Amino acid sequence: MPGSRDSLRELVQVMDRLRSPGGCPWDARQTHQSLVEYLVEEAYETVEAIEAGDRDDLREELGDLLLQVVFHARIAQEDPDDPWDIDDVADGIVRKLIRRHPHVFADASADTAEEVEARWHELKAAEKGRESVTDGIPASLPALVLAAKLMARSEGLGVPVAGASSGDAAIASVESQEELGELLLAITAAARSRGWDAEAAVRSAARAHRERIRQAESR
Repeated sequence: MPGSRDSLRELVQVMDRLRSPGGCPWDARQTHQSLVEYLVEEAYETVEAIEAGDRDDLREELGDLLLQVVFHARIAQEDPDDPWDIDDVADGIVRKLIRRHPHVFADASADTAEEVEARWHELKAAEKGRESVTDGIPASLPALVLAAKLMARSEGLGVPVAGASSGDAAIASVESQEELGELLLAITAAARSRGWDAEAAVRSAARAHRERIRQAESR
């Protein structure tokens, strides 16, 4: 709001103080690698706040997530060979948003959200020189998220999902997302009783599906 203090700049200054000589020993010794666990944790806590519908908690968790961005940018600023700071991070995302929304900032047209998303992926693939729709999907994503993203990206290729008919039969009597969750939980429990890792199993199947997608693209 007009007249309010620049809290974002103040956050950057606080982080600078923490990382500088005479600041906090713990903050000063952190690296990009050592902060990974906190970045992941804060992201999941933010998701939890959203799912709980707790707006106060969401505001706090977004602050914790923002801290991670500022922290990483401050560490990058200290790099002797290729330093960059939070302003470079912000500049990069501003330019990307403008570039990826030509229907807003240029003369392209996109009338539906689906058209916008398709154009986004096309522009992203061209910018990064990607050859497959699966490129850029992190393999470290949770297995179910990874599987869903692979399927969403490859919808137009007609790549069948292995065991799809068995999946349809398994959920034939399921009538809601809540019931689906209970079924998935039961499957996880049954797998665990057999000494199987359900997360690893889905991840392995997702990797196999990724290969089928790439084979279809090569054809």
